Amino acid sequence: MQKPNLPFWSLWNLSFGFFGVQIAYALQSANISRIFRTLGADPHNLSYFWILPPLMGIVVQPIVGSLSDRTWTRFGRRIPYLFIGAAVAVAVMCLLPNSGSLGLQASTVMLFGLIMLMLLDTSINMAMQPFKMLVGDMVNEQQKAKAYSIQSFLCNAGSIAGFLFPFVFAWIGLKNTAPEGIVPDTVIWSFYVGAAILILCVLYTIAKVREWPPAVYNQYNDVSADDGKESSANWFTLLRRAPSTFWKVGLVQFFCWSAFLYLWTYVVDAVSETVWNTTDPASEGYQTAANWTGVLYALQSLGSVCWALLLPRFKNTKVAYAVSLLLGALGFALIPFCPNQYLQAIPFLLIGCAWAAMLAMPFTFVTNALQGYGHMGAYLGLFNGTICLPQIIAALCGGSILHLIGSHQSSMMIVAGVLLLVGAGCVGLIHNKPATK
Repeated sequence: MQKPNLPFWSLWNLSFGFFGVQIAYALQSANISRIFRTLGADPHNLSYFWILPPLMGIVVQPIVGSLSDRTWTRFGRRIPYLFIGAAVAVAVMCLLPNSGSLGLQASTVMLFGLIMLMLLDTSINMAMQPFKMLVGDMVNEQQKAKAYSIQSFLCNAGSIAGFLFPFVFAWIGLKNTAPEGIVPDTVIWSFYVGAAILILCVLYTIAKVREWPPAVYNQYNDVSADDGKESSANWFTLLRRAPSTFWKVGLVQFFCWSAFLYLWTYVVDAVSETVWNTTDPASEGYQTAANWTGVLYALQSLGSVCWALLLPRFKNTKVAYAVSLLLGALGFALIPFCPNQYLQAIPFLLIGCAWAAMLAMPFTFVTNALQGYGHMGAYLGLFNGTICLPQIIAALCGGSILHLIGSHQSSMMIVAGVLLLVGAGCVGLIHNKPATK
């Protein structure tokens, strides 16, 4: 049975809560290194803290997807997981930035912060996954592009808001410095406001969206016994039968996501070192640099949106992918050579070009190659590993690489640029056509 066309505001309501979730995710991405450096983390150990987000992503998202497939309540099948994830995230967002203010002993502050980070990323992933599934459940094929465009808009809007919060709060007069080991008010209040927006957006979605009961869902989604057999296919068998494009795009993904892991880990120190000539987390210059990095992340998001509009104009998808990654590699390499805070906008706009391609191109190649293979959902779930595993490996190696290059965090941006350059070269290995079994 064909799913009905939904009015614009119904499509909007399906994804509106994603705006709040993405604010939380942006606050985490932009401020985790800043928080742990403020709490006293050694720069050489900083990348280890970034193992948790991709690790939680690779574990939590498949579990939430699998469990919610088999969940039916009077509140829906996806919405209970959305609410639980959002509620936990709100609580953790109020605790994490206060890790240094709770009177804990120095030896336990870092452990408490790590536990809060693990819970935050777990809950964000738990809240994020249902929005993708709601569109898949309730939107017909003709409207899915429109629905995902709305979700993409809300995603980018939430990211920009989350990235800018600390800068805006400093501008209106909140204290941007604090005693050693204490996170500044600008960051604490950014998390408070982000938590409030998150729960309000999620409650709005819960109030406005009514999931179909099981019988209606089964009719609209053509659920049958065969679907259950397909979803339970052995993952190792699927990987063994995967088309070569799956692995070649995965190779490109390895270098791309490793590069961005080093951006998220070291960019605050890199910008502070390059522009403000300090890496002391207790200094005013460092905290100002951290706020400005949020502005740069917002510019990256804007650059990504603009470049995404230009990507379809390329006649050759592989060329578009490679050029985007080359521009991003140039952006990474320029960060240590832009001593003015406003000049730093140029590298981040270029990095936004790579980000736009990374979010769109890999799935285009892989879904084309998988035509006729079946098990599309299972394969895409496995492909998520090419996003998470590179970040885990890069996080494990980050401290050693930093030692090798002389302990300058700004030099890690050049390392990231080289990784992205290699990734652009690996694009040439991809066959840009559907594969056959």
